[in-house]
Amino acid sequence: MRAVDTPSLPAMSTTGRRPAVHPTTPASPPAAAPRPRLLGPGWPLSVLFLGFPLWWALGLGVFAFVLLAIPMAFELLRHRPLRVPRGFGLWVLFLLCVAASATLLESDAPGGVPGGGGANRLMVFGYRAGMYVAATIVLLYVLNASHRALPTTRVLRLLGFMFVVTVCGGLLGVAAPGFEFRSLMELLLPHGIATNEFVNRMIHPAAADIQVVLGYAEARPIAPFSFANSWGANFSLYLPFFLLGWCGRTAGWRRRVAPLVLFAGLVPTVYSLNRGLWLALGVGICYVAVRLALLGRYWLVQALAVAAVLGAVAFVASPLSTIVQQRLDAPHSNDRRAQLATETVRNVVEGSPILGYGSTRDVKGSFASIAGGSTPDCPACGVPPLGTQGQIWLVVFSQGLLGLGLFVAFFARRFFAHWRDPSPLAIAGCCVLVFFSIELFVYDTLGAPMVTVMIALGLLARGGSDPREEPATVAGQVGGQVGGQVGGQVGGAR
Repeated sequence: MRAVDTPSLPAMSTTGRRPAVHPTTPASPPAAAPRPRLLGPGWPLSVLFLGFPLWWALGLGVFAFVLLAIPMAFELLRHRPLRVPRGFGLWVLFLLCVAASATLLESDAPGGVPGGGGANRLMVFGYRAGMYVAATIVLLYVLNASHRALPTTRVLRLLGFMFVVTVCGGLLGVAAPGFEFRSLMELLLPHGIATNEFVNRMIHPAAADIQVVLGYAEARPIAPFSFANSWGANFSLYLPFFLLGWCGRTAGWRRRVAPLVLFAGLVPTVYSLNRGLWLALGVGICYVAVRLALLGRYWLVQALAVAAVLGAVAFVASPLSTIVQQRLDAPHSNDRRAQLATETVRNVVEGSPILGYGSTRDVKGSFASIAGGSTPDCPACGVPPLGTQGQIWLVVFSQGLLGLGLFVAFFARRFFAHWRDPSPLAIAGCCVLVFFSIELFVYDTLGAPMVTVMIALGLLARGGSDPREEPATVAGQVGGQVGGQVGGQVGGAR
């Protein structure tokens, strides 16, 4: 006999009356199990980074950041309230400057080639604006994802994987500098667009860029990115995450592979001829050493010093040291970079100081002569467009002094929110911002580098390591920056 649970009869009251019997509520059916999702939480980041070699081969390496930001945006629409980092209002105002600067795309700069840029200039502006928006979405996506849905360790390992991909691409550029092929995007796009110089560099996979830097043709690794400087910026920005995600005690098999990857990465680092990368790495080592010393972790400082000395000895004893010395003895573009930066600022101050010109402009002639330019005998005589050769110059020329102030203030705000945090993640994240601040002056960091920095900011803000910062919602942040008062501070993150 199977026992069945039945409701018992109510007891007789002292008055002899049976209490009223209320009908029992029928048991609700068991909740249906949630349907398994085709892709787990955080899948856009996994698809973006684990699939990046494929994106590059398809000619979508640059555009993948925008494409994968779309599903991230839909995920964010389900968050209530949406958490933002402190100072986010500064970034929103910068994005408004980007949008407003579009009205100045047809304006002439004093030192630029006169005449409208037409569809080509609008296309370049749209690409850059899209990258800014995509980077913003990635920041909010990482910040609002729960630790359970998107563990920090998982993000670190994804970015560490990108460091491995960058090293492998650099080795390919050194070993097979002539390797290149036509991508699927290159084959599908109309010929006029696919052969556009700006577009072709982004959709045509190549292992290296052949440049005359040391007085002779030299291959500078670029795979899996579009430019040699982009390769250098990404190498440095992925490095701190690689060290955290692949060298810790819980890294498993990655911990055994990590030393080999670091050693292999030394070769393309030297052959890249990226002095900005070398400077950033040197400053980063000093920054980490100082932070560890202030925290009293002297044994780590000693270990770092020993590793640096051993690495320096091995480097000097190798042929790589000769290449570095030749690069330092060949200033190459120093004077041109300095003059281009000066002309960029002068054109903005004289012509459009508030919002800039929306996008870059070609220089009239060359710095040597107004009728000059690149020639087969002197390819370096041509001058890059105003607003290039550094993200900081792009911002000041495209969005003016107002945009520059907001841009710098946002990243400075985030750095000083975490620079005293003793956690390894905070030290690594601040090191990323140190690298970024140096490379802003020499590299165009819009694209993969900007997305990486935003991921770092999202991880830092999500950590909640600075108790002095109160949480805030999007409305509170933007309202506080625009109106000077924070109307409501509701649950959020720094």
